[in-house]
Amino acid sequence: MANHSKIEWTDATWNPVRGCTKVSPGCAHCYAQTFAERFRGVPGHPYEQGFDLRLVPEKLAEPLRWTRPRMVFVNSMSDLFHPDVPDAYIAACAGVMETANWHTYQVLTKRSRRLRDLLCGRLRSAGEPPHVWWGVSVENRRHGLPRIEHLRAAPAAVRFLSIEPLLEDLGRINLKGINWVIVGGESGAGARPMKREWVAGIRDQCRGARVPFFFKQWGGVRKCETGRELDGRTHDDMPAPVHRMVVPPAAPGAVSADARGWKAAGRTAQGREADSPGAPVRWRDRGGRMCDTRSPTGVDRVRGGGPSCMLIGPSP
Repeated sequence: MANHSKIEWTDATWNPVRGCTKVSPGCAHCYAQTFAERFRGVPGHPYEQGFDLRLVPEKLAEPLRWTRPRMVFVNSMSDLFHPDVPDAYIAACAGVMETANWHTYQVLTKRSRRLRDLLCGRLRSAGEPPHVWWGVSVENRRHGLPRIEHLRAAPAAVRFLSIEPLLEDLGRINLKGINWVIVGGESGAGARPMKREWVAGIRDQCRGARVPFFFKQWGGVRKCETGRELDGRTHDDMPAPVHRMVVPPAAPGAVSADARGWKAAGRTAQGREADSPGAPVRWRDRGGRMCDTRSPTGVDRVRGGGPSCMLIGPSP
């Protein structure tokens, strides 16, 4: 997890998955891919495999160690709902988010159908907590607007849109059931332009629907020069974070993820044998003893809302 993110609308990032594949025009100049590929072949670097998709189970328990509440962007360097990420691994991530509930999580995906299907099924309980925000990326009408419909069909307490990079005028947007909208232009080499009227139109629709509007950046090749003001001011509205001031279930450093249970984890996203609903998950309790749970999200709760066991991977 990055302690301090440079992303304007979050505090920190958590990446239990690394790497991705392109799925729509918004991916054309992916910042995460550009960053990761710089380190391909560098021995020992987290991105030694470049932007190849892989699970990072040793990162699963990181939010449990953070004692100070944060806004946490989940998988800034991947997509949790990528088709090669097993359902069981997504459930394990959701279980950590439900357990470490003193943070507010921002989960963003372009695979909106899978998000909808899982939140309507196996992960239904993960959509209920107000501290877990579920969002979709929107870059144009063809690919982005259907994602909004999938998100709206998912049972979630907080839904948000990341309209970045905005590549065309979206026209009228149905904001029913949407709790937050972020808008931004593309940045870096080859950045595609964004027009002011596209942004202003979305801002005005948000204002009419009373949906918080956050303008992230104009972007461009030199985004530091274009800034993030729209009509003479910044727009930083967002839902109120749900930070519970609680004592975490374990002291910092007391919880450690163990990759042994996830076969081939850290190299590939295989290991489908763990996908069956209710698959037993290996956990370590506060005394270091092993225990199993068949909770849908892999979290066994006790009175007071804390976990009785800490995830270390699926049972063999």
